[in-house]
Amino acid sequence: MHLVAKSTAPRNAILGLLLLLLPSIMAAAPAPSNVSGKIDRILVIVNDDVITETELANRLLETKKQLTLEKIKTPPDDILRKQLLDRMVLERLQLQLAVQTGIRVGESDVDQAIETIARRNNLSEENFLKALAKSGMDVDAFRAQTRDQLTIQHLLEREISNRVNVTDSEVSHFLENPQSRADMDVNYNLSHILIGIPESASPEAIQAAKKRADDILRQLKAGADFEQIAVSYSQGADALKGGSLGWKKPGELPELFLSALSSLSPGGISEILRSPNGFHILKLNDKRGAAQAEAVTQTHVRHILLRTSEIQSLEDARQKLLNLRERVENGDDFAALARAHSEDTGSAANGGDLGWVNPGMMVPEFEKAMNLLMPNQLSQPVRTSFGLHLIQVLDRRTHDITQERMEAAARQQIHARKADERYEQWARQLRDEAFVEYLVSEE
Repeated sequence: MHLVAKSTAPRNAILGLLLLLLPSIMAAAPAPSNVSGKIDRILVIVNDDVITETELANRLLETKKQLTLEKIKTPPDDILRKQLLDRMVLERLQLQLAVQTGIRVGESDVDQAIETIARRNNLSEENFLKALAKSGMDVDAFRAQTRDQLTIQHLLEREISNRVNVTDSEVSHFLENPQSRADMDVNYNLSHILIGIPESASPEAIQAAKKRADDILRQLKAGADFEQIAVSYSQGADALKGGSLGWKKPGELPELFLSALSSLSPGGISEILRSPNGFHILKLNDKRGAAQAEAVTQTHVRHILLRTSEIQSLEDARQKLLNLRERVENGDDFAALARAHSEDTGSAANGGDLGWVNPGMMVPEFEKAMNLLMPNQLSQPVRTSFGLHLIQVLDRRTHDITQERMEAAARQQIHARKADERYEQWARQLRDEAFVEYLVSEE
């Protein structure tokens, strides 16, 4: 997977990322301070780290603001506290693993993320930071949160997305299935509640999880609000979004879910579904078809990527790319320079060649710069979340991509499904292998 391509990382990379939760960030309440002078109470020991009462109080206020903005009924504080504490334990475990395995997010990466957030709010970075301060959000705390979420994103890309392989035979098998081909452009908008079970759960633990799922389903059938129940009890990655999985294509969902969805009408709720990860309840919010254009303008493009780090600053990387750009203009071979200098391991061996790309395949900053170039023209250094790029367009063409689109869509849907499945197993194993001790009961 090339670094500039849009990631198909699991939705947790995707785990409430600050980059995506713009409204909640802008409305975040100021962090409460320990004005009483009392020693901050430790709630949970997570390996060699702890989660404190103040940290949980901060998250509780922020989450209640977010749920209000999204018009999701907020559950009682005691229920939400327990749900949040479990989320914070998993986040802390992920951050610990990231540190242990050498993942580092530099200041320039945080700066780039904040620039992106500001732009999506139609604000300059300066005005965005002023808006944060005015809302009561400490800017340093916001930077720390952003760094943590970027760290988790990089971890999940490495541990989940980049380790999922989709074979040509899997794509062929998918497209040979008449139902799969017929459903290529179908989209389901669904929500999900998961009652998880440990990897080596005892029969008693499985029975207790099933009993909880049965009780939840009874509440839902009696008219309980699905989103509020998901926030309160679901152990799925999207619980704090009311269980919403958003729009999904059939190939992105396990067969277990598809079988249940086939018999549901919009607004319908499934029976309890059992998988190795636990017990699931689905709600079908909506369903639609999505016709897509068959002919598109493709761009043959190549690039050289330099990433910033503690060793290589943003300005160092920019100057190095400008020097490489000058060498190409003076006759040096772009491909040879890409092989020697590019830090995109997916394309460097091919001289930086990304092949023919369709609209929407690249991250927005890269695609915008690429679209402004004429064939054989070189860009100035272009900054994206991956680093700095020197881009060269080789050619353009109008291409009928009917079969290619179907193959690419099939591959993407299979990848998304396998990544989700891998994440659930990985997160459960990470939790099971950790030392976690709750010092204060959150029941």
